[in-house]
Amino acid sequence: MPLRSGTLPRDAVRHPLFARYYARVSVTAETRMGMGRVRGRLLRGLSGRVIEIGAGNGLNFAHYPGTVAEVVAIEPERRLRQSAVEAALRAEVPVDVVPGAAEALPVKSEGFDAAVVSLVLCSVRDVPRALAELKRVLRPGGEVRFFEHGRGGGRAMGATQHALDRTVWPLLNGGCHLSREPVRALREAGFELGPYRRLLMPERGPVLPTSYCVLGTAWRPGTDTRAKALGPV
Repeated sequence: MPLRSGTLPRDAVRHPLFARYYARVSVTAETRMGMGRVRGRLLRGLSGRVIEIGAGNGLNFAHYPGTVAEVVAIEPERRLRQSAVEAALRAEVPVDVVPGAAEALPVKSEGFDAAVVSLVLCSVRDVPRALAELKRVLRPGGEVRFFEHGRGGGRAMGATQHALDRTVWPLLNGGCHLSREPVRALREAGFELGPYRRLLMPERGPVLPTSYCVLGTAWRPGTDTRAKALGPV
């Protein structure tokens, strides 16, 4: 059973209007934007105990392979967490949905073989602190699978992303930021970067400030970090 650590309250994040909106849009994106295929690639080949940070409404759960022994899914937003609990009941692997924030994960240190971060680093309040927590809960050599959006495009797009981040975008989208750099953040947090691939979402259609994504693998430094599957790329 996960153990609580840190000082953040159980519902440190509350975005009820965004949660309702996201629940509808994310389900539509599974097929129309190809997100279901991306989730399958993100989680392919995982095994052992896995922690998922910012599980949202639990759309990843259906894509975990049978080699995964257990998923502990952390979700701070109450409405999304309720949807995640329902998704966990339908999953083919054991999933325990737990309240908590990325900056103070309610689990023991070095308790997981792998971690999943999927469209979450854009919205955490303190990225370095969240990644330090991620490193803490992974065993040495533990794997990180990430699918994130962030900074991309030329000068005009970059200026647009920064302008939106300074004004309305975080307020309307659950704290999301468009111009963060997830690969750089993982590297600066001390993770060892593995293969990763940049892609646009949707793959076909208009290029939006949210379109610039990256899918890849990283590891907490330690034993056997190179003796891993190639991951999702």
